[in-house]
Amino acid sequence: MIITSDDIDGISVLKTESTRQFEMKDLSYFRYFLGIEVAYSPRGYLLSWSKYVVDILKRARLTDNKTIDTFIEVNTRYSFSDVLPLIDPTLYRTIIGSLLYLTITCLDIAHVVHVVSLSESFTSIYLFLGATCIL
Repeated sequence: MIITSDDIDGISVLKTESTRQFEMKDLSYFRYFLGIEVAYSPRGYLLSWSKYVVDILKRARLTDNKTIDTFIEVNTRYSFSDVLPLIDPTLYRTIIGSLLYLTITCLDIAHVVHVVSLSESFTSIYLFLGATCIL
């Protein structure tokens, strides 16, 4: 549980009452939470996905690549009858899962991630290439 507020006394009461009901440990300030880097300043918290994205790029073996703008065709239809299936879709599924988690706060990639993740049961080289273009 993450507790944040301007009311220091309220936080203290909540922590005291919670420890009566549950076994809890106070970790004080935190730097990472579920892959999100958290930085604290007097003005508030800053959440950054940069380490999480770098980890995805390392898993996909794309750390030495250069970035470019890539566009997706509108109303593209994929036909599963004439595509080459992936022999081992493990990396594709890992990348898609990581990208889906990233779309929680990065709404600008939500549509393209949805398009390349439509078929969990059938994975193709084209869907894999689409996922790597998002990265």
